[in-house]
Amino acid sequence: MGSGVSRGVRRLRGRSAGVAAAVLATAGTLTLVACGGGGNGGGTTPTPRPTPPATESFTGTPPSPLSSAASSAIASARASASAAASSASARANEFEASVAARTERANQEAHKRLANVQGRGNAASDVSLTGIPRAEVGDLQAAHVNIHNSSDRTADFAVQVDFRDPDGKVVETRYVGAENVPPGQTVHPYAISHQPPQPVLKPEVAKAERY
Repeated sequence: MGSGVSRGVRRLRGRSAGVAAAVLATAGTLTLVACGGGGNGGGTTPTPRPTPPATESFTGTPPSPLSSAASSAIASARASASAAASSASARANEFEASVAARTERANQEAHKRLANVQGRGNAASDVSLTGIPRAEVGDLQAAHVNIHNSSDRTADFAVQVDFRDPDGKVVETRYVGAENVPPGQTVHPYAISHQPPQPVLKPEVAKAERY
């Protein structure tokens, strides 16, 4: 019985050794195939490596530093636009105020100029009046003073406009000035009554002086 077992063990060991030798032979053949060349002179064929994707083409939320910088840029642009709008509004107000100031100065100068003018003045024929619809001037009584410079030089003008009631009585006098009117040009300042809307008044050119 013992001798039979021993012979079985020896047979198993012999078979294992044969299997191991076969496995090693096969592995060696595979290694030679992998390292050997085909028709390229025996060199190895490099295996191509995959190219990593271009991360710059990815979409999604940017990193927080970039997001913060973009938000700051947008806020800065909005603040600049708001400041520009405020500046433009302030300049417009200043311009309107300067225009009103120049108009008032010209009207005061007209009053002084006409104080010593006898008769209707040297430019009465160059000045006419055109009525203005009340809806356009807040229900006030007003007229365009059409001043035409018929001379051959730039000139200043002073005009006196009288407003008469239905009885022909002068109830208000306004003075209108125009400065630096080019030769051959016509300007159209306003003469505005400060009287109530009623009764209806009639404006007329009382005096006009060119100087």
